Amino acid sequence: MNYDKPFLPAEFRRRVQDVKQRMERAGFDLLICQDPANMSWLTGFDSWSFYTPQAVVVHLNHDMPIWFGRPIDSKSAHITTDLPAENIISFSEKLVHHPELHPFDELCQLIKSHGWGSDRIGVELDAHYYTARAHQHLVSGLPNAKIVDSRELVNWARLVKSEAELVYMREAGRIITNTMQDAIARLKPGVTQYEIAAEVYRSQIIGIDGKYGDYTSLCPLIQVGQGTSTPHLTWSDEKLPTSGLIVMELGAARRHYHTPLTRTVHIGKPPAEVSRLAKVIIEGGDAALESAKPGVATEEVAAVFQKVLQRNGYSKDSRVGYSIGINYPPDWGERTVSIRSGETTVLQEGMCFHFQSGVWLDDFGAAISEPFVVAEKGGQRLSNVDRRLFIVE
Repeated sequence: MNYDKPFLPAEFRRRVQDVKQRMERAGFDLLICQDPANMSWLTGFDSWSFYTPQAVVVHLNHDMPIWFGRPIDSKSAHITTDLPAENIISFSEKLVHHPELHPFDELCQLIKSHGWGSDRIGVELDAHYYTARAHQHLVSGLPNAKIVDSRELVNWARLVKSEAELVYMREAGRIITNTMQDAIARLKPGVTQYEIAAEVYRSQIIGIDGKYGDYTSLCPLIQVGQGTSTPHLTWSDEKLPTSGLIVMELGAARRHYHTPLTRTVHIGKPPAEVSRLAKVIIEGGDAALESAKPGVATEEVAAVFQKVLQRNGYSKDSRVGYSIGINYPPDWGERTVSIRSGETTVLQEGMCFHFQSGVWLDDFGAAISEPFVVAEKGGQRLSNVDRRLFIVE
């Protein structure tokens, strides 16, 4: 049975051509991508191999990208991409975790063998898996090249989603709808936090209507009681209380395209201050999504939300949203556009964001977030979970 590739070859050709045009404008001859999301977006490569050095290399004068990685992972490149065999290059297995040598020593040899050793080369200095050691070996191995930060060039190329990509974003939205609703239904006094997390994983992967889910770039985030005053806590073995606040940030991924979602739940009658904060967050989020139309700057969307908060005596210093799409651990954000004050990126149809409306106070917090795609009439929700404070009686 052949591997089911997520896109047709024409989609990847379009992406590579777009990146090459961006490279020309930025003055690059060669681009080395080690971010697994960028590697996948450019070629379709998909393997849990990003813990070892690997890269996709794009050159202005080379028709197709080159995949470079560990020998045992090269078969994954043959299976998951449409790259010709001669564009799939393995480094020597002995270089894995070698105390002195590094796989990028052979990448340098490959680059020089093509006559690219004096090129202006862009590298992903802020990519999670581009290590300081890898950079050192690249710089020392290519002394005649000018190696500079590509400044998320490929990440920015990913910003506006194609219709084919939006299919997966919407499918992920349906999965997260089901996952969140199922998780909320399981929140009962006495249930342990890890039981909730375990069922979340099952729901994320089982998917919906035969559309399975991939592993997500973030694990389920669950905060209870005072823990809701900070957003990134995970589960424990503690049981849910007979009365108290719970915040869950969960995600779903379909062919690695992500839709995160946060909801707030209270077991028992919620205090007035919790209900009030949730109401304000919902009002501000609704107004912000309505304003998220093509031609509007992201800072304007942030201002709409902040205005509602401030009118009600609240404030939020952190950003209120960020771009989403294809990604791999440890993050489902694209590391490009944030919805915040001072961010002047102009919205275009097809951009996707997680509007993270969480407000965290000294003793508690609440979040009712939303993944959305920019559409003609505003931010179009990708999930379909009620925007309300859920109450478990």
